[in-house]
Amino acid sequence: MKRVFSGVAPALGVFSLALVFLATGFHITATRTALGARTILRLPMQGEIPTLDPGLAEDSSSIEVIEQLFLGLTDFNDDTSEVVPELATGWKVSADGRVYTFTLRRAKWSDGRPVTAGDIEYAARRNIDPATASPYAFMMYGIRNAEAINKGKLKQVSLLGVKALNRRTIRFTLINPASYFPAVAGLWVLRPLPRRAIEAHGLKWTEPANMVVNGPYRLASWRRGDKLVLRRNPAFYGAAGVRIAEVHYLIVPESSTGLAMYENGEVDMMGGGYLPIPLPDLPRVRKDPVLGKQYTVRPSLCTYYYGFNTLRPPMNNPLVRRAFSAAIDRQLLIDRVLRGGQEVATTFTRPPTFGSVPAGSGVGIGYDGAQARKWLAQAGYPGGKGFPEVVLMYNTSESHSKLAQVVQQMWRRELNVRVRVENQEWKVFLITTKRKDGPHIFRMGWCADYPDANNWLMEVFHPTKSSNRVHWNNAEFAQLTEKAQVVRDPAGRKRLYRRAEQILTGEQAVIAPVYFSTSIVLTKPYLKNKVAPLGGNHIRDWYFTD
Repeated sequence: MKRVFSGVAPALGVFSLALVFLATGFHITATRTALGARTILRLPMQGEIPTLDPGLAEDSSSIEVIEQLFLGLTDFNDDTSEVVPELATGWKVSADGRVYTFTLRRAKWSDGRPVTAGDIEYAARRNIDPATASPYAFMMYGIRNAEAINKGKLKQVSLLGVKALNRRTIRFTLINPASYFPAVAGLWVLRPLPRRAIEAHGLKWTEPANMVVNGPYRLASWRRGDKLVLRRNPAFYGAAGVRIAEVHYLIVPESSTGLAMYENGEVDMMGGGYLPIPLPDLPRVRKDPVLGKQYTVRPSLCTYYYGFNTLRPPMNNPLVRRAFSAAIDRQLLIDRVLRGGQEVATTFTRPPTFGSVPAGSGVGIGYDGAQARKWLAQAGYPGGKGFPEVVLMYNTSESHSKLAQVVQQMWRRELNVRVRVENQEWKVFLITTKRKDGPHIFRMGWCADYPDANNWLMEVFHPTKSSNRVHWNNAEFAQLTEKAQVVRDPAGRKRLYRRAEQILTGEQAVIAPVYFSTSIVLTKPYLKNKVAPLGGNHIRDWYFTD
């Protein structure tokens, strides 16, 4: 799914780490002795899991776990990325493309109550209500009255264009036709929620003793910053096909520690949205006679970029932003630092997403040191003279740190400017980078929620209908992305998105795209799985072999 993606977790104390090792090792040994087969999947997480509330989630770690706990109306096929029914058995579209009606399968909550269309209606109304402060409420803005309600212009939440027609039929009324809406209907902000549990327990409804879910797993325990355990949910309609009994998410301090755990048999997988393989170890891993056979590189619909706070001088000057983007030697970063088959990015929407700009199109800014210096001089800082020190911030991670240091050196060499590198823990970083007085430059990544440029351009950078961490307001960009939602001709939509990319990454250089990601994965040979290309892995389909 996607969404912003994080880096490696903050460091645990030595004592906490020892407990993780001891508890994990003992549990696995006992389980295998008693049952004679693996039953527990152990996954290292990139950082602390901020929330399990689908209405409050905005990061890849939270969404990964939510995928195991809550079903959406739709989901994505792991092989084709096509939208397929999940909680829904199917849907119908009105002739004008503005009304979608979904029929629900028979499913139950973990407390035995039936999942109904009313649970989806409740979730949509709760998450669009400004009192909930859902960070992804803007994903629903295509639904009638959603934006007005979320911005407080319309007080009656009941006027939202989401209506339960009966226990098994839910209707969505949109502002404009949107061929991608079946994908949106499966996102976490529109997944059914257990109203009874939320109203009974308030903010504590996601505690293990209180949580009611409808997915293949239920929450067994959660030691924040340490370990989260899921167990198979017997009330799940497909429980008979779920072959892994428990999933243990371990918060690991550093990628190097995680790799040692992997080699010691203490985790079953690395990479692929979980704790990344440490960059310096990639050559050794690929050449190792054992690890090399467990190493794969898979496609990933994600883009790594540096965002500029357009409210903070001197980054409020497009010429400065262009200079900083042109001074990044992206191919060198891939060849010498990343070494994972990534692709140079000069645009934001990751190909082959619909509406993306093909490589070599000339859109965006590539590496050109001479041009970078010209732009900086035109901005009033010839040779870097008089340029103030600015801050580049990343979330705590060995990989992000290494990349930031190399980019810092590139800016120093090409532009003769001073950039101070700072880092913050993931949860704090997400808050800091939203502030208007946040860092001048910040690292960020975006992974597709659904394969359409609307999800990349409109829903990340529109001035009023997105998260807009760069605090940017460009009328032409807004008009282009809004028009692209309405235009039904595919070729016309592509032309609009191409122009939007040109403004975003070239003329205004609001971000400096760095690379299109790949999913670098280490997987034990006894684990049979598929990494979901759009995030939120389907662990219910994974299994162990002897």
